Amino acid sequence: MNEIIKINQNEQGDVQVSARQLYEALEIKKSYRFSEWFKTNAKQLIENEDFTSVDATTVVNNGAAKRIQDYALTIDAAKQIAMMSGTEKGKEVRMYFIQVEKAWNSPDQIMARALQISKLKLENKDKLIAELKPKAVFADAVAASHTSILVGELAKLLKQNGIQMGQNKLFGWLRDNGYLIKRKGTDYNMPTQRAMEQQLFEIKETSIAHSDGHTSINKTPKVTGKGQQYFINKFLVVEV
Repeated sequence: MNEIIKINQNEQGDVQVSARQLYEALEIKKSYRFSEWFKTNAKQLIENEDFTSVDATTVVNNGAAKRIQDYALTIDAAKQIAMMSGTEKGKEVRMYFIQVEKAWNSPDQIMARALQISKLKLENKDKLIAELKPKAVFADAVAASHTSILVGELAKLLKQNGIQMGQNKLFGWLRDNGYLIKRKGTDYNMPTQRAMEQQLFEIKETSIAHSDGHTSINKTPKVTGKGQQYFINKFLVVEV
Protein backbone atom coordinates (compact mmCIF):
# COMPACT_ATOMS: atom_id res chain seq x y z
CA MET A 1 0.00 0.00 0.00
CA ASN A 2 1.54 3.28 -1.13
CA GLU A 3 1.70 5.97 1.56
CA ILE A 4 -0.41 8.92 0.43
CA ILE A 5 -0.33 10.67 3.81
CA LYS A 6 1.98 10.00 6.73
CA ILE A 7 0.20 8.32 9.64
CA ASN A 8 1.25 9.54 13.09
CA GLN A 9 0.68 8.09 16.54
CA ASN A 10 0.38 10.24 19.66
CA GLU A 11 1.52 9.33 23.18
CA GLN A 12 -1.84 7.70 23.91
CA GLY A 13 -1.49 5.42 20.90
CA ASP A 14 -4.16 7.18 18.83
CA VAL A 15 -3.67 7.38 15.04
CA GLN A 16 -3.65 10.89 13.59
CA VAL A 17 -2.87 12.70 10.35
CA SER A 18 -1.82 16.25 9.53
CA ALA A 19 -4.58 18.50 8.21
CA ARG A 20 -2.03 20.27 6.02
CA GLN A 21 -0.89 16.98 4.47
CA LEU A 22 -4.52 16.05 3.85
CA TYR A 23 -5.01 19.45 2.19
CA GLU A 24 -2.08 18.72 -0.14
CA ALA A 25 -3.19 15.13 -0.85
CA LEU A 26 -6.69 16.29 -1.83
CA GLU A 27 -5.06 18.70 -4.31
CA ILE A 28 -7.17 21.62 -3.15
CA LYS A 29 -7.16 24.60 -5.51
CA LYS A 30 -4.41 27.04 -4.65
CA SER A 31 -6.95 29.85 -4.57
CA TYR A 32 -8.58 28.09 -1.63
CA ARG A 33 -6.14 28.81 1.22
CA PHE A 34 -5.51 26.18 3.87
CA SER A 35 -6.86 28.35 6.69
CA GLU A 36 -10.14 28.94 4.82
CA TRP A 37 -10.40 25.29 3.76
CA PHE A 38 -9.93 24.01 7.30
CA LYS A 39 -12.27 26.58 8.83
CA THR A 40 -15.03 25.42 6.48
CA ASN A 41 -14.48 21.72 7.12
CA ALA A 42 -14.01 22.13 10.88
CA LYS A 43 -17.63 23.26 11.19
CA GLN A 44 -18.59 19.58 10.95
CA LEU A 45 -15.98 18.50 13.53
CA ILE A 46 -15.57 18.71 17.31
CA GLU A 47 -12.39 20.30 18.59
CA ASN A 48 -10.29 18.17 21.00
CA GLU A 49 -12.28 15.14 19.87
CA ASP A 50 -11.99 15.05 16.08
CA PHE A 51 -8.96 17.34 15.89
CA THR A 52 -6.47 19.25 18.01
CA SER A 53 -4.46 22.35 17.21
CA VAL A 54 -0.71 21.75 16.79
CA ASP A 55 2.32 23.76 15.72
CA ALA A 56 4.26 22.80 12.61
CA THR A 57 7.22 24.21 10.73
CA THR A 58 7.95 24.88 7.07
CA VAL A 59 11.08 26.03 5.26
CA VAL A 60 10.76 29.39 3.51
CA ASN A 61 12.73 30.65 0.49
CA ASN A 62 15.75 31.82 2.47
CA GLY A 63 16.06 28.41 4.12
CA ALA A 64 14.79 29.54 7.50
CA ALA A 65 12.20 27.54 9.44
CA LYS A 66 8.84 29.24 9.91
CA ARG A 67 6.18 28.18 12.43
CA ILE A 68 2.76 27.53 10.94
CA GLN A 69 -0.61 26.41 12.24
CA ASP A 70 -1.63 22.78 11.71
CA TYR A 71 -4.21 20.38 13.10
CA ALA A 72 -3.95 16.73 14.09
CA LEU A 73 -6.98 14.88 12.71
CA THR A 74 -8.37 11.52 13.72
CA ILE A 75 -8.67 9.00 10.90
CA ASP A 76 -12.48 9.24 11.05
CA ALA A 77 -12.33 13.04 10.73
CA ALA A 78 -9.88 12.78 7.83
CA LYS A 79 -12.17 10.27 6.05
CA GLN A 80 -15.14 12.60 6.54
CA ILE A 81 -13.27 15.58 5.06
CA ALA A 82 -12.07 13.47 2.13
CA MET A 83 -15.61 12.30 1.43
CA MET A 84 -16.97 15.84 1.70
CA SER A 85 -14.55 17.03 -0.99
CA GLY A 86 -16.72 15.24 -3.59
CA THR A 87 -13.78 14.59 -5.91
CA GLU A 88 -12.11 11.46 -7.30
CA LYS A 89 -9.03 12.36 -5.32
CA GLY A 90 -11.17 12.55 -2.21
CA LYS A 91 -12.47 9.00 -2.86
CA GLU A 92 -8.92 7.76 -3.34
CA VAL A 93 -7.75 9.33 -0.08
CA ARG A 94 -10.79 7.98 1.79
CA MET A 95 -10.09 4.43 0.53
CA TYR A 96 -6.48 4.85 1.60
CA PHE A 97 -7.61 5.63 5.17
CA ILE A 98 -9.93 2.61 5.18
CA GLN A 99 -7.01 0.37 4.16
CA VAL A 100 -4.82 1.96 6.84
CA GLU A 101 -7.46 1.21 9.48
CA LYS A 102 -7.74 -2.42 8.38
CA ALA A 103 -3.98 -2.85 8.54
CA TRP A 104 -3.80 -1.00 11.84
CA ASN A 105 -6.39 -3.29 13.45
CA SER A 106 -4.86 -6.54 12.19
CA PRO A 107 -3.72 -9.00 14.91
CA ASP A 108 -0.06 -8.56 13.93
CA GLN A 109 -0.23 -4.78 14.19
CA ILE A 110 -2.11 -4.90 17.49
CA MET A 111 0.58 -7.20 18.92
CA ALA A 112 3.36 -4.98 17.53
CA ARG A 113 1.84 -1.89 19.16
CA ALA A 114 1.40 -3.72 22.46
CA LEU A 115 5.08 -4.69 22.41
CA GLN A 116 6.07 -1.12 21.54
CA ILE A 117 4.00 0.30 24.41
CA SER A 118 5.52 -2.24 26.82
CA LYS A 119 8.99 -1.23 25.64
CA LEU A 120 8.24 2.46 26.20
CA LYS A 121 6.90 1.72 29.70
CA LEU A 122 10.07 -0.20 30.57
CA GLU A 123 12.26 2.61 29.22
CA ASN A 124 10.33 5.17 31.27
CA LYS A 125 10.58 2.94 34.34
CA ASP A 126 14.36 2.61 33.93
CA LYS A 127 14.63 6.39 33.51
CA LEU A 128 12.59 7.00 36.66
CA ILE A 129 14.70 4.55 38.64
CA ALA A 130 17.87 6.30 37.45
CA GLU A 131 16.46 9.68 38.51
CA LEU A 132 15.35 8.45 41.94
CA LYS A 133 18.46 6.39 42.72
CA PRO A 134 20.58 9.31 44.07
CA LYS A 135 17.69 10.39 46.31
CA ALA A 136 17.15 6.81 47.50
CA VAL A 137 20.84 6.51 48.40
CA PHE A 138 20.58 9.81 50.25
CA ALA A 139 17.52 8.61 52.18
CA ASP A 140 19.30 5.37 53.12
CA ALA A 141 22.30 7.35 54.37
CA VAL A 142 20.02 9.51 56.51
CA ALA A 143 18.36 6.40 57.93
CA ALA A 144 21.71 5.19 59.23
CA SER A 145 22.40 8.51 60.96
CA HIS A 146 22.24 8.64 64.76
CA THR A 147 22.93 12.36 64.91
CA SER A 148 20.17 14.88 65.44
CA ILE A 149 20.39 18.03 63.34
CA LEU A 150 18.85 21.49 63.37
CA VAL A 151 15.85 22.23 61.15
CA GLY A 152 18.04 24.63 59.15
CA GLU A 153 20.54 21.84 58.49
CA LEU A 154 17.73 19.58 57.28
CA ALA A 155 16.65 22.35 54.89
CA LYS A 156 20.19 22.48 53.48
CA LEU A 157 20.25 18.71 52.96
CA LEU A 158 16.92 18.88 51.15
CA LYS A 159 18.15 21.68 48.91
CA GLN A 160 21.36 19.80 48.05
CA ASN A 161 19.20 16.94 46.83
CA GLY A 162 16.99 18.96 44.53
CA ILE A 163 14.22 19.93 46.95
CA GLN A 164 13.95 23.72 47.07
CA MET A 165 13.29 24.32 50.75
CA GLY A 166 14.89 27.12 52.79
CA GLN A 167 14.97 27.18 56.57
CA ASN A 168 12.07 29.60 57.03
CA LYS A 169 9.92 27.78 54.49
CA LEU A 170 10.64 24.44 56.17
CA PHE A 171 9.76 25.83 59.62
CA GLY A 172 6.50 27.13 58.16
CA TRP A 173 5.73 23.78 56.52
CA LEU A 174 6.42 21.90 59.77
CA ARG A 175 4.08 24.23 61.66
CA ASP A 176 1.33 24.09 59.02
CA ASN A 177 1.45 20.30 58.94
CA GLY A 178 1.31 19.77 62.68
CA TYR A 179 4.93 18.83 63.47
CA LEU A 180 5.86 22.05 65.28
CA ILE A 181 3.66 24.15 67.55
CA LYS A 182 2.05 26.97 65.61
CA ARG A 183 0.56 28.85 68.55
CA LYS A 184 2.58 31.91 69.59
CA GLY A 185 4.04 31.58 73.08
CA THR A 186 6.92 29.97 74.98
CA ASP A 187 6.40 26.69 73.08
CA TYR A 188 6.34 28.29 69.62
CA ASN A 189 8.30 26.17 67.09
CA MET A 190 8.66 23.35 69.62
CA PRO A 191 7.71 19.81 68.51
CA THR A 192 4.07 18.85 68.94
CA GLN A 193 3.11 15.92 71.13
CA ARG A 194 2.45 13.82 68.03
CA ALA A 195 5.88 14.56 66.55
CA MET A 196 7.58 13.67 69.84
CA GLU A 197 5.65 10.40 70.11
CA GLN A 198 6.78 9.56 66.57
CA GLN A 199 10.37 10.27 67.70
CA LEU A 200 10.85 12.73 64.85
CA PHE A 201 12.35 15.41 67.10
CA GLU A 202 14.22 15.86 70.31
CA ILE A 203 14.63 19.03 72.32
CA LYS A 204 18.11 20.22 73.18
CA GLU A 205 18.28 22.32 76.34
CA THR A 206 21.15 24.75 76.84
CA SER A 207 21.82 26.68 80.06
CA ILE A 208 22.62 30.34 79.56
CA ALA A 209 24.27 32.31 82.38
CA HIS A 210 23.33 36.00 82.31
CA SER A 211 25.39 38.94 83.55
CA ASP A 212 22.98 39.62 86.41
CA GLY A 213 23.66 36.16 87.81
CA HIS A 214 20.48 34.36 86.83
CA THR A 215 20.41 31.33 84.53
CA SER A 216 17.88 30.56 81.78
CA ILE A 217 17.24 27.49 79.69
CA ASN A 218 17.22 27.77 75.89
CA LYS A 219 15.26 25.05 74.07
CA THR A 220 16.06 24.10 70.48
CA PRO A 221 14.17 21.51 68.38
CA LYS A 222 16.44 19.05 66.58
CA VAL A 223 15.46 16.47 63.95
CA THR A 224 16.39 12.92 64.93
CA GLY A 225 17.84 10.36 62.49
CA LYS A 226 14.40 8.78 62.31
CA GLY A 227 12.87 12.20 61.70
CA GLN A 228 15.36 12.96 58.94
CA GLN A 229 14.43 9.75 57.14
CA TYR A 230 10.73 10.45 57.66
CA PHE A 231 10.83 13.95 56.18
CA ILE A 232 13.22 13.03 53.35
CA ASN A 233 10.86 10.23 52.26
CA LYS A 234 7.91 12.59 52.54
CA PHE A 235 9.53 15.26 50.35
CA LEU A 236 10.75 12.68 47.83
CA VAL A 237 7.12 11.77 47.17
CA VAL A 238 5.70 15.31 47.28
CA GLU A 239 8.06 18.22 46.83
CA VAL A 240 6.73 21.35 48.50
